[in-house]
Amino acid sequence: MIDQTAVVVAFYVIAASTVACALMVAAVRNLVHAVLFLVLTFVGVAGIYVVLSADFVAVAQVLIYAGAISVLLTFAIMLTPGADRRNSETVYQGPAFVLAGLLLAVIVFVVYDTDWRIAGRGEFAVTAAELGRAFFKPYIVPFEVASVLLVAAMVGAIVLTREEADDAF
Repeated sequence: MIDQTAVVVAFYVIAASTVACALMVAAVRNLVHAVLFLVLTFVGVAGIYVVLSADFVAVAQVLIYAGAISVLLTFAIMLTPGADRRNSETVYQGPAFVLAGLLLAVIVFVVYDTDWRIAGRGEFAVTAAELGRAFFKPYIVPFEVASVLLVAAMVGAIVLTREEADDAF
């Protein structure tokens, strides 16, 4: 019983800190700080996966999101020329808050409307080997498209920040 209580407490602590970091991503004005809070959010999500005994997904979360995507975002911010790296006020701020509120209402409705006693009672037999087969059999095209898009984004960031070279050879 004590182990179960510790897992529940750990889940709520990690979930609260993850939500706080996610809110800070939207609240801070400095983009570099926003990326750092985003990294903490990704690590918090990985922590939730660990608490839920989904170790493979937690490792993938750390490697892909907390590692690769965060580095890509950091490079994009650092390599993009701009005198001001602060998030400024926009006309879309009000509609974004309304949309976020509607999304929160839908999530709260689904949480309270779902009968959690019967949800997830089916057999869960997904292993790392089956996930690997899924990546390289039916999902190979989306997997490769994602890698090409990441490379294109990195090349685009380099092209945008490259200084004009003199043609005086």
